[in-house]
Formats: sequence, C-alpha cells, structure tokens
Amino acid sequence: MEASDSNSNSFLAKAKRFWKQTVRVLRITKKPGKEEYLTVVKVTGLGMAVIGLVGFLIFMIKQVLF
Repeated sequence: MEASDSNSNSFLAKAKRFWKQTVRVLRITKKPGKEEYLTVVKVTGLGMAVIGLVGFLIFMIKQVLF
C-alpha cells in the first residue's frame, strides 16, 4: 500500500509543480500589440510561401529530369 501512496504523492507533487510553472508563465506573458501581431503574420506567411516555392521547384525539377 505504501508504494501506491508514494506514487500518488509523487503525482500530486508533479501536478502542483506543473500548475505553479504554468501560472508563472501566464503571468509574465503579454498579448502582442497590433503591430507585433501583423509582423508575425507577415513573417509566417512569407516563410510558408518560401517553403511552398522550394517544394514546388523540387517537384518541377524532378518532373523534368525523370
């Protein structure tokens, strides 16, 4: 019976520690402003477009060569 008690205590301790860390992170984070948000959206979109273009070019080269 002691083994299950130590497991539950261990689980509760881990859950408490996780909750404290989660609350700490949520306290120090902030909502981005409109300008910051738009910058992130633009950079993300540009990155997706570049990756798509590279994939398309690889596909086209493969089609031409094989």
